[in-house]
Amino acid sequence: MNFNREFLRSSGAFVLNNIVWFLFAFSVIIMGVIEPIFFSFQILTNIVVQSAVLGILTCALSFIILLGEIDLSLAGIMGIAAGMGTIAVNRGLPWPLAVVTMILIGALFGLINGLFVAKLKAVSLIETLAMNITLTGAMIAVTKGRSILGLPDSYKFIGQGMLRLGSFQFPVLPLVFIIVYVLAGLVWSRTVFGRSLFAVGGNARTALVSGINVARITISAFVIAGVMAGFSGYLISAYLGAFTVSIGGNFTMNSIAAAVIGGTSLSGGIGRISGILGGVLLLTVIQVGLQILGISSFYVEMSGGLMILLAVLIDSIRLRIIH
Repeated sequence: MNFNREFLRSSGAFVLNNIVWFLFAFSVIIMGVIEPIFFSFQILTNIVVQSAVLGILTCALSFIILLGEIDLSLAGIMGIAAGMGTIAVNRGLPWPLAVVTMILIGALFGLINGLFVAKLKAVSLIETLAMNITLTGAMIAVTKGRSILGLPDSYKFIGQGMLRLGSFQFPVLPLVFIIVYVLAGLVWSRTVFGRSLFAVGGNARTALVSGINVARITISAFVIAGVMAGFSGYLISAYLGAFTVSIGGNFTMNSIAAAVIGGTSLSGGIGRISGILGGVLLLTVIQVGLQILGISSFYVEMSGGLMILLAVLIDSIRLRIIH
């Protein structure tokens, strides 16, 4: 009896920890059966391209969630970085320096968030929400609510360019997406910093007693998340070929949903980079699939909310089984 109970428990944990890939496979099959064009190379490539920016922002957020914290300012950081960077490019700054500027802007606001949370013991939910509202307002003020167009082709290449291998073409943006995830996976699994992230998220007090500088790890995680958000600002503006004040969109909620569905626990200390990748792809497949099926944009928007509810439910059940 005990063996059966333990087997069911471990089997349930395995399914929940990998449910994102089951859901992803199921969604792809269902979409393809209903609309065969979904399996075309163009559509599948488009899914990967659209996943890229959300994927990198979700990866950034996951560094924070691993600590048992939350960061609602990443979309705002992405927006202000994109706004400042595209303005700088239009005023003659070489685009590589503009990209560096965006990354530094992200690092600055990530550092501010980290100091507030680690040193001043601010509640990350409230502090980062306030930061997001502030940055969104600042972005509108700086750009005066106007779109920024006329970006050079060299700036847009990473977002719109194609790599050619003979007759085969593949977009550049997904390659950046893959590289970021490989690097993040190596950091999580092969570095002291990565192991410290999991330790602090699992039990901050125990981590402190074992010699881990919890404040430094927390600040570093927020800075890394800010850097990735700033870089995402470059990627989204390069992909769109312009800057608009709505550039943040629904990235915040979708990134939380993708991370949690992918197995990153909101209580901290649990997460896998492969699961996060699955969560991002799942959300994108559902949204793109509904659009291909001609479903109203209102219902596409609603699907995002349902995915967030599903993410919270899965996280709650997962924690009950584990504990």
